[in-house]
Amino acid sequence: MNKREIKKLELSIYEETLDNGLKIYVIPKANVNNVYMTFSTKYGSIQSEFVPIDKKEMIKVPDGVAHFLEHKLFEQEKGLAPFDFFSKSGTDCNANTSYNKTTYLFVGNENLKANINYLLDFVNSPYFTEENVEKEKGIIEQELKMYQDNPNSYGFEKILYNSFVKHPIRIPVGGTVSSIYQITIDDLYTCYKTFYHPSNMFVVVTGNVDPEEVIDIIKKNQEKKKYPKFKKIKIKEYDEPDKVYKKNETINMNVTIPKVIIGYKMNINNFDLDKKTINVFSNAYLNLTFGPMSLFSLELTKEKIISRDLAYSFVKTDNHILFVLEAYTTKKEELLKRIEKHIKSNVITEKEFN
Repeated sequence: MNKREIKKLELSIYEETLDNGLKIYVIPKANVNNVYMTFSTKYGSIQSEFVPIDKKEMIKVPDGVAHFLEHKLFEQEKGLAPFDFFSKSGTDCNANTSYNKTTYLFVGNENLKANINYLLDFVNSPYFTEENVEKEKGIIEQELKMYQDNPNSYGFEKILYNSFVKHPIRIPVGGTVSSIYQITIDDLYTCYKTFYHPSNMFVVVTGNVDPEEVIDIIKKNQEKKKYPKFKKIKIKEYDEPDKVYKKNETINMNVTIPKVIIGYKMNINNFDLDKKTINVFSNAYLNLTFGPMSLFSLELTKEKIISRDLAYSFVKTDNHILFVLEAYTTKKEELLKRIEKHIKSNVITEKEFN
């Protein structure tokens, strides 16, 4: 077990890699009551073209398989279902799928050993049948339609779709209604066996815990399970151009105030920063330039060009980053002109940075 100190945050990180490749990170915090555990695989919606384990040819699975798989792992062949098990001790459990990761989690302050073992066990125990897979398609269809009825989520999906040309990040995490009805049991098992290997997964536990105890519980759990030898997963690389798919689009939806969403697509290979530092830089830049405490945002609000604070975010692929700005406004042209001018002339002072 290795220990690293993050002095500025007064935190310690205890790390261990098990014989099967599973990485464990424990961050004890004595001043909290709850324990928060996540069990994640480095597999999300953008890994849709890959070479399956023990195969030689690259395949493409239907869009939305990673999210579908997340749903189906909550289906258990026997015993208590995850939500029923965790609710007995007042523990919350959930899961989420992003573009490059799927995470299963619980948060609670009782039954630590049982909760850890159960989370590891149910994620390690896929159970798919024709009946439960077909049933899930209707459930996920309703979830996708719900997001499409929401101007915020639908608008964000559209800015990604229009900004990227080839990269699968342009496709919604959950896929499309058409694609989910193409998903088969074979697709689910193929993706599970390829990406849900301990060497492609990691555990994070934080809270009022003893690192040695937590690591020992996880180690004993994993020692009981057998996994094939892990081979590096070959995933398709995309030759994404710097241009965008579509420069602008107007969507008519039932909203009270119009909303503008703007994307700035940049090739990060042109940045004089390493790719890990780009995340930190992007957060700082967007916050200082467009955040709620920035002079620019305050000016736009005071002049009633926007009705509330600018929202900002970014997404990153291997070669590109997309800065996204969102605002409610009835003065679209004026807002676009002001943002363009601000980006070109903006200087961040040391005082603002500090």
